[in-house]
Amino acid sequence: MYRYDNHDQTLVDERVAQFRDQMRRYLEGKISDEEFLPLRVQNGLYVQRYAPMLRIAIPYGMLASYQLRKLGEIAARYDRGYGHFTTRTNLQLNWPKMEDVPDILADLASVQMHAIQTSGNDIRNTTTDQFSGIAADEDVDPRPWCELIRQWSTFHPEFAYLPRKFKIAVTGAEEDRAAIQVHDVGLRFWRNEDGDVRVKVLAGGGLGRTPMIGSVIHEDLPWQHLLTYLEALVRVYNQFGRRDNKFKARIKILVKALGADEFRRRVEEEWAHLKDGPQTLTDEAITAVADHFVEPPRRAVAEAAIQHYEQMRADNRAFARFVTNNVTDHKVPGYKAVTLSLKRHDHSPGDVTSDDMSAVADLADEFGYGELRVTHEQNLVLTDVPVDQMEALWQRLEELDMANPTVGTLADLICCPGGDYCSLANAKSIPVAQEIQQRFEDLDFLYDLGPLELNISGCMNACGHHHVGHIGILGVDKKGEEYYQISLGGSQGNESSLGKILGPSFYREDVTNVIDKLLKVYVGERNPDETFLDTYRRIGMKPFKEHVYA
Repeated sequence: MYRYDNHDQTLVDERVAQFRDQMRRYLEGKISDEEFLPLRVQNGLYVQRYAPMLRIAIPYGMLASYQLRKLGEIAARYDRGYGHFTTRTNLQLNWPKMEDVPDILADLASVQMHAIQTSGNDIRNTTTDQFSGIAADEDVDPRPWCELIRQWSTFHPEFAYLPRKFKIAVTGAEEDRAAIQVHDVGLRFWRNEDGDVRVKVLAGGGLGRTPMIGSVIHEDLPWQHLLTYLEALVRVYNQFGRRDNKFKARIKILVKALGADEFRRRVEEEWAHLKDGPQTLTDEAITAVADHFVEPPRRAVAEAAIQHYEQMRADNRAFARFVTNNVTDHKVPGYKAVTLSLKRHDHSPGDVTSDDMSAVADLADEFGYGELRVTHEQNLVLTDVPVDQMEALWQRLEELDMANPTVGTLADLICCPGGDYCSLANAKSIPVAQEIQQRFEDLDFLYDLGPLELNISGCMNACGHHHVGHIGILGVDKKGEEYYQISLGGSQGNESSLGKILGPSFYREDVTNVIDKLLKVYVGERNPDETFLDTYRRIGMKPFKEHVYA
């Protein structure tokens, strides 16, 4: 993992001291609410429906065990004993006291963490593939490039007040697990025939009020020009993005209005002033960052242990279910990545208690190398588990009630905090998620359905990514009443697509029955080995709509 140098630590410590003074003056009445707002949002502090909310940055989803342990301690001391992992791989505290936030930031700084630029109209936390560095299908490890983007974008003097927030996603694998096509900027690192690293740049994607798939702006960018090209791209957005209407201020609106060709031309024109300038990357610069992401000292796993692991899968049905759904192949033989589901009936999707944070940190130390990843599906990943310890890990997870063998199934739904917390929400999303989980909890039924992504958002801001769910649920307000709109056919992978609205919205008590009807159409219409998404794309919306509204 990347470790702060003196410059990083000084920067974060000084920001903590600065915000502590700003908070003191605000609480003494020397700064108005209006003056304090831009100061607090760039430190991740919101005022939500019932209490302040602090959003903590987890750069490109990487966590050390000691950092997760500290997050658990902070949640226990300053909040209500839990935190919420978001689709941007950050952690939110939903109930901190305003006056405690400087102390929280100081505690975060002690373990090289912060909340800088997790809000506001700036460049937000960069996200990437949760299996970066270990995925078998990876061409380029994206983590060093994400770190370079973090360093470039943090406190960037030109981009502190963009027209709207700005989000970047990066992947270096054949399979897009970072949803790069639905971000303001998506980056796909690859290697040409000579083995040189190149970058495919997409811009103008995004969800929210006007969802769009990004356009390819540069197909074959040499890696040396990554930062200069990003600088040019964001400059064009900063200059020409709309500031008169926040609903039309995202870069996707600009790319759509200009057209991809004209937007590309303007970026190239701006890039001409930056290309080969001081921000051009060198081998030394890349090596300096990449040296932080060294391979852990993995021991060799005996062939006999691998065979025993496979035999265990054959003999133990419960263990086999866990492995099939929650365990991912690793680039190193004898090792696996293990996804820990944070989807349980007794709390909201993505929530994790302080005790569980501490327990998972211990697992990362015992069964790995003290490293974890946060996924944009709101789960956690142990990255380097030798197969001869998989059974012991599974048993420990069973004791913690975190061995749910449902990753990638209907039960592994994505859900924003919704109206239970968020002041922007039109409807509650957590109760809907829990009702669906309780209704469809039979494992045999879930496995028979196959891969199925169900995403729920409480408003058009789409923090739950409902637009790219195979089934998407959006909370809407109708004259003060909560209703839910259903969409079908979304996808977030290599063939990203935006879901289409099924029809008129539903009362909350009807949503689970509607999902049941949709699943019955799928089961009745599918061909052998056909997924929900495949079936929808083959038969279209009509059969689903007719059955639901009959």
